[in-house]
Amino acid sequence: MVVNYFGNGCFRLQSGDTSILLNPENNRLKADVILRTLTPTEVDIATANANNDETPTIAFPGEYETKEIEIVGFPILGESTEKFLKTAYMVTWEDLKFVFLGHLSAPIDATLVEEFAEPDLLILPIGGGHFLEPNVAAKLAKQLEARIIIPSFYKNPEEFLKSLGKKAEPEEKFVFKKKDIVGDKDRPVILKES
Repeated sequence: MVVNYFGNGCFRLQSGDTSILLNPENNRLKADVILRTLTPTEVDIATANANNDETPTIAFPGEYETKEIEIVGFPILGESTEKFLKTAYMVTWEDLKFVFLGHLSAPIDATLVEEFAEPDLLILPIGGGHFLEPNVAAKLAKQLEARIIIPSFYKNPEEFLKSLGKKAEPEEKFVFKKKDIVGDKDRPVILKES
């Protein structure tokens, strides 16, 4: 599995010829499926798929499956408004559990903590303001007991790392297999923007 970061909340996860794109900001990146964690409420599925060369786009809560990837979207009701719907995703792919918290700005409720518990890889926003404050993000990451934690929407990850009580050097990309992370717990991975 290879994880690349393209800035803000945009990531590509790739295994072999199959890839997931999380929150792309334009159409230059290609993937087999696109996940969006923030969607205008007036957008329907047809509109969400427009301009993506027919790439399946998942922008709403629900259960989905494509290319042997199971995707479950959960609405973040407390943060959604009449104009925007926020969705968090749990993805099961190649015996790995991924949790994408996207545009979260406040801790999730106990039901979602239980649902998302013990992911192999957690991507969560740590930028403060419209996103989780770094210390709140670190507390949530520990609560979820993630093996690998990759922050998004940040300018400087130092406060997050300090709150987590860990160190990490920025990497170009994160490449791993399940066996590589079995013993990990709360391990931060800081990715440079590609």
